[in-house]
Amino acid sequence: MKVQVITLAPTRTAALRYVGPYGPGVAAFWQQHFYPFLVRNDLLGRPTYGISHDDPSRAAPEACRYDTCVEVDADFVLPAEATFVTIAGGKYAMLPFEGTSATINAAWRGLLDGWLPASGYQLDERPCFERYSPEATVDADSGTFICDILIPLAPLQR
Repeated sequence: MKVQVITLAPTRTAALRYVGPYGPGVAAFWQQHFYPFLVRNDLLGRPTYGISHDDPSRAAPEACRYDTCVEVDADFVLPAEATFVTIAGGKYAMLPFEGTSATINAAWRGLLDGWLPASGYQLDERPCFERYSPEATVDADSGTFICDILIPLAPLQR
């Protein structure tokens, strides 16, 4: 795994919330709800994020919360259907990912169950998320996309 440990500044975003199973349902939410939100609010070409609030191995799939987010300026006027979400700054492990909504869970598991235990770090209370560059696209035929998977890090407490 090509994991990097990086430090991020806090990031202000506008978010729409999806509740339900991760995977194809999240992909459909991005296409049917979040992309039109970006278009309506002239937010195309900005970094976007997907914040996972629940561990699908511990939470009921229908209760998993996921925020689709886009970076916004301080003077952005928030539409009624959105909320402001600040992605907390700090230390994160970052794993580049290329695949589909059906294969991203394996990358998450590899980072959390494979890399993290031997890293000298542990998760802290900040949520995990995916970061998509403004140039990110989805291949219409295969569903393949590129993003960075980020998990928040704290020093390992023994």
